[in-house]
Amino acid sequence: MPLLPSLQAVLDGMASSPPSPEGLSPAEARAHAHAMMDQSFMALAADHPPVASEVDRRVPVDGGEITVRVYTPEGKPPLPCHVYIHGGGFWLGTLDQMDPNCRGIANDAECVVVSVDYRLAPEAKFPAPAEDCYAALCWVVQNAFELGIDPSRISVGGGSAGGNLSAVVALMARDRGGPPLVFQVLEIPVTDLTMSQPSIDTNDGYLLTRVGMEQYRDYYLADPADATNPYASPLLAPDLSGLPPALVMTAEFDPLRDEGEAYAARLREAGVPVTARRYDGQIHNFFTMGHVLEQGAAAAEELCGVLRRALGASAAGAQGTR
Repeated sequence: MPLLPSLQAVLDGMASSPPSPEGLSPAEARAHAHAMMDQSFMALAADHPPVASEVDRRVPVDGGEITVRVYTPEGKPPLPCHVYIHGGGFWLGTLDQMDPNCRGIANDAECVVVSVDYRLAPEAKFPAPAEDCYAALCWVVQNAFELGIDPSRISVGGGSAGGNLSAVVALMARDRGGPPLVFQVLEIPVTDLTMSQPSIDTNDGYLLTRVGMEQYRDYYLADPADATNPYASPLLAPDLSGLPPALVMTAEFDPLRDEGEAYAARLREAGVPVTARRYDGQIHNFFTMGHVLEQGAAAAEELCGVLRRALGASAAGAQGTR
C-alpha cells in the first residue's frame, strides 16, 4: 500500500528541521542530535501514566558502570520483567527519550521494565554496547528478589539498534548458559550490518537512509570484518535454535524491513516460535509516534498484549511443573 498521508506530514516536518552543523565531532553531533530528538519525541510520542515506582540504578560493566532505569507497575511481586534496550544507531539514544514508551510497557504488559543506558559508539565500539546489555540482564537476575522480579519470567526487547542488541543478548544468553529468557521483542531490528538486504536500497530515504546506516555502522564497528560477526549481525549466526520465542515487527517502508523479516524466517526455520508482523504503509520508528499516528499507538498496544500473554504463559507453565 502507499505511504500513509499522515506519515508524509511527519517526514516533511523532519526534512525542514535545521541540519547538523558541519565539522562536529561525534560527541558534538550527538549533543545536537539529542536536542532535536528530545523535541521530536516530546511532540510525537504518546504519553503514558506514571508507574508505581521509577528509579535509576548503577550496574557494573567491564571498564565501568552504566545506568538502568527500573519501572515497577502496581502489582504484587514477584512480577515478570522486560529488559528494554533503546535504539539510535548504536551512537544515539537516552533513557529520558524512551521514558513514555517504558512506562507504557510496564503498565500495559504488567511487568517491571528495566531500561538500559548502554555505552554508545563511537566511544564504545563493538562489542562493548552488547556486552553492557548482557551485563544488565545478568544484574537483573542477580538482584531479582530486591527488584521484586520473578527471574523465571524475563524477556528482552528494543527497537532498531536496540532490536539488534536484544537479539544479540538472546544469543549470548543461549551461548553462555546465561539467564533464561522466555521471550524477545524485536521492533524494526537491525540484523545485518553487511547491509545486503534489498530494502536498504528500495526504501532508502524514509526517515532512515543507507548513508546514515553506513555512518552508524562505521561508528559501531572498529573493524569492518566485524559486520559478519553474529553478535553484530545476528542474521548471520550459523544456528538460531534454542532461542526464546519472538515477536518481530517490521514496517513496509523501512530500509530495515527485509533484514527483520529474514531474521524472523530464520528463527522459524530453526524451530523458534515467531510472530512476524509487518505494518503496511509505515516507516522506520513509527511506533514511537503514538501521539500523532493511530497506527503507532495500535502497534504499541499489540506489543504489550503479546508480551503480557508471553510472560503470563511462562508463569502458568512454571506453576504447572511445581
